[in-house]
Amino acid sequence: MKIQIEIKIFLAMCLKFVKFWPKINGEIKIMAITKKTFIEELVEKIPESVRYLKEKGIRCIICGEPTWGTLEEAAKEKGFSDKDIQKFVDDLNEFEIFN
Repeated sequence: MKIQIEIKIFLAMCLKFVKFWPKINGEIKIMAITKKTFIEELVEKIPESVRYLKEKGIRCIICGEPTWGTLEEAAKEKGFSDKDIQKFVDDLNEFEIFN
């Protein structure tokens, strides 16, 4: 159990340095989330992001469909700073590696 947690922490740290991280089979790759990631892609890739962003005041689902635009555009529309947006990116990348 402790080893699994340490491995997940290590992988989360690695995401800060690499754009793509291969899964064990070497076939499927996980793309790191950036501020330029489209909301539709984010919602599809990390369903938990909907609740996370809603708690931050960013609606990414309207009438059952993802909103248009990037994470950065949605956050800027709500008045978030570049520093806030980078925190969102970091948090969402952790969601991705831990799921």
